[in-house]
Amino acid sequence: MTETSAPIAQAFPSAFTFGDPEPVLDARQLYEYGYCPVMDQWYEPPFDIYAVAKLFRATSHHTSSIITKVNILTSAFIPHKLLSRQQFKALVQNYMVFRNAYLHIVRNRLGGILQLSSRPSIVMRRGIDDGYFFQLLYWQQKSGSFQQTTFNPGEVIQIYDVDIDQEIYGVPDYLSSVNSILLNESATLFRRKYYKNGAHAGFILHLSDALIEQGDVDALEKALEQSKGGGNFKNIMIYTPNGKKDGVQVIPLAEVAAKDEFVGIKQTSRDDQLAGHRMPPQLIGVVPQNVGGFGDIEKAARVFYTHEIKPIQMLFEDVNQQLGVDVFRFNEYELLKPAPTTPPTR
Repeated sequence: MTETSAPIAQAFPSAFTFGDPEPVLDARQLYEYGYCPVMDQWYEPPFDIYAVAKLFRATSHHTSSIITKVNILTSAFIPHKLLSRQQFKALVQNYMVFRNAYLHIVRNRLGGILQLSSRPSIVMRRGIDDGYFFQLLYWQQKSGSFQQTTFNPGEVIQIYDVDIDQEIYGVPDYLSSVNSILLNESATLFRRKYYKNGAHAGFILHLSDALIEQGDVDALEKALEQSKGGGNFKNIMIYTPNGKKDGVQVIPLAEVAAKDEFVGIKQTSRDDQLAGHRMPPQLIGVVPQNVGGFGDIEKAARVFYTHEIKPIQMLFEDVNQQLGVDVFRFNEYELLKPAPTTPPTR
């Protein structure tokens, strides 16, 4: 009778991954239509207008770029008895976010203008019949029940930007940087979850001396637990009596990548957002990373006003011809005024 030894288990290398690939163009549905679908008595915008509204507060750079333009236009606007500064600001903000603004005209019985106000672009639709506009109830539209307020011809003036695919609605020109906006937001949210979930270590305390009594080990472990507060890094203690020096190894996978890629993603996506808005970084408080900075802020503001703000003012001034009244008038930009000269001293 011969004894047979149990087969020796062989160790094979193994590896696993988790998570599925994520599409990098997950925001393409915002502007992939290229045409205006017909719904009931009106046209729908050629982009997801509700997604664009949510995008407004996605990142600080995107929001600040829009608000900066709105503030410059509002500060230069000369209030009119028919249109207050607050209503003008609402009109401009709707235009800057959606590239569509709707001026509501309240008339008297003789056809004269009593008041002008802004209607929310997110629920305004252009009618199939020329001159008609509709204001939908947002919550009822989402549930599939359409109820609307009808504006007859002459009651609403649509102010919109030109588009290359259709001539019914304006399309935001910053949609080309949507992916960068969402990437910037995702990087920030990922970083918040990274710190919040505690799946990272502050340090690892490795004890291998067998002479330490178990009571001392327990006391040290308790002291470590009581020393940390909420939101701090999680510290780890490992006790291996008579363990080898390299018996415990820690290979940081996420930490190595998270340090550098987070900053790079934030800066690169920020630059893309500013390019999409054609916004000088110093006008929205971006801190320069180089020694020379961004240059003279006043020169940048003057160029920005001439190239970006002045064309929008001219677009609103064209509405005066439709109204028959010079409602939209603007003061000269403060930075374009010549500097006051000091009289020579004797």
